[in-house]
Amino acid sequence: MPRRRATLVIGFPARAGPAVTSSSAAVTARRLLRRLDRASLATSLAGAPYASLVLAATAPDGAPLLFISDLAQHTVNIAADSRVALLYDGTFCLREPLTGPRVTVLGRATRTSDPRLEARFLARHRSAARYAGFADFHLYRVAVSRAHLVASFGRIEWIAADDLLPLGLAALAAAEGEIVRHMNADHADAVALYAKVLLGLPGEDWRLIGIDSEGVDLRRGDEIARLDFLAPVQDAPSARAALVWLAKEARTTIRP
Repeated sequence: MPRRRATLVIGFPARAGPAVTSSSAAVTARRLLRRLDRASLATSLAGAPYASLVLAATAPDGAPLLFISDLAQHTVNIAADSRVALLYDGTFCLREPLTGPRVTVLGRATRTSDPRLEARFLARHRSAARYAGFADFHLYRVAVSRAHLVASFGRIEWIAADDLLPLGLAALAAAEGEIVRHMNADHADAVALYAKVLLGLPGEDWRLIGIDSEGVDLRRGDEIARLDFLAPVQDAPSARAALVWLAKEARTTIRP
């Protein structure tokens, strides 16, 4: 079973193997973006590089989301030059970090007032709710131009934005809030099975906090877990089928 990593966990269905069978660089990179809750942000300070640490979430298509203050130096930098780079480091807990995956995403950070995107960020980072109403805090979406993946020694690839970010997900994004509410209200037992059986996580009271084309995010207190689908989904009916399949798989796994 996957090991817990502080407040961050990633896992796959116990019997089904990795949720997305493609070994493409885009899939590997996108998994890092969806799984990791923080990144190193590089901006330009009067033409010189400036790096900082930011909390991160993703839009339904995987594009990075940042919730940052106008008073922060990186936000001042973005106002002058919107070009950014984000390094997502998936090498935590590895004895040899350079053998682990990391991806650098290049693009432009632009303010957005989309309430669905803000809801996704706040579901991922509950602490952000404390300052979400402050006048100087704003949500930014990074319009990705390309990404650079280092998956391990010898596996280094540039990824075009069209390959990194899947298209045609508007229907699923529109249904996300209702799917999350429905699962937590009417199928809490299934959510508990996802966490306990498919991800091997201890504790009770796990809740669904987000869904996208490739999986779901779960939360218990300050712990976040990621469970990927067997194959990508595009809309509410296919998402429902994937969630039902995962619940059946979990119940089959625990049978004597």
